[in-house]
Amino acid sequence: MSIWFASDLHLDPATPDIAARFLRFLAGPVQGAGSLYLLGDIFEAWLGDDDPEPAHREVVAALASVSARGTLLYLMHGNRDFLLGERFCAETGATLLDDPVIATIGGERVLLSHGDGLCVDDGSYQRLRALVRDAHVRRGFAALPLASRRRLAAEARAGSRAHLAAAGEYITDANQAAVETLMQSAGVRTMIHGHTHRPATHRFELAGIGYTRIVLGAWHANASVLQWNGAGFQLQSCPV
Repeated sequence: MSIWFASDLHLDPATPDIAARFLRFLAGPVQGAGSLYLLGDIFEAWLGDDDPEPAHREVVAALASVSARGTLLYLMHGNRDFLLGERFCAETGATLLDDPVIATIGGERVLLSHGDGLCVDDGSYQRLRALVRDAHVRRGFAALPLASRRRLAAEARAGSRAHLAAAGEYITDANQAAVETLMQSAGVRTMIHGHTHRPATHRFELAGIGYTRIVLGAWHANASVLQWNGAGFQLQSCPV
């Protein structure tokens, strides 16, 4: 039975083609799967579980159908959708995971993360990450009128684009020492994450022990997904 992983879909009403591909993925390859893990940034901006945006409600309904068919649905906060909450989980049948978290895949302990915590060379981003993951900040933001949340989210996206344009490429990538420290402290040999938009499978050794880090890609590029089917992990472009 297959297990699927994806992240960084950045679903947005302004890019309906990405949402349409994701809906085809849910209705096709995910059918009959044992589990689906969505490791953050599912939405370009999630303003709160009370947002009535029709395009997002269509995704909620599709995810609920996945759960109703018996596929276990797991999700993780990203830096764009940190306001996903209890109502979203109740409506979709999803389980919200901590970041990072260890899952057992095919009998192996695998570390799952959105991945932004690994980009430790980007000090300004790490300060912002700590802020938006603070429970008090989240509650305060969620309590604002929807129009105010929408305006602040647009300003944040504009700031993010400017920051990425000015930052060196290494700054916005995972730091290898941070990867090694996290994997060794967790006692795992395989890690899966997204966030960096650099899909690849990285293998390295520490003290003669082999480690594997699999990075999921963004859906506005090649829509990469990861499948486990008993024969191992296969990083691929979304097959629909």
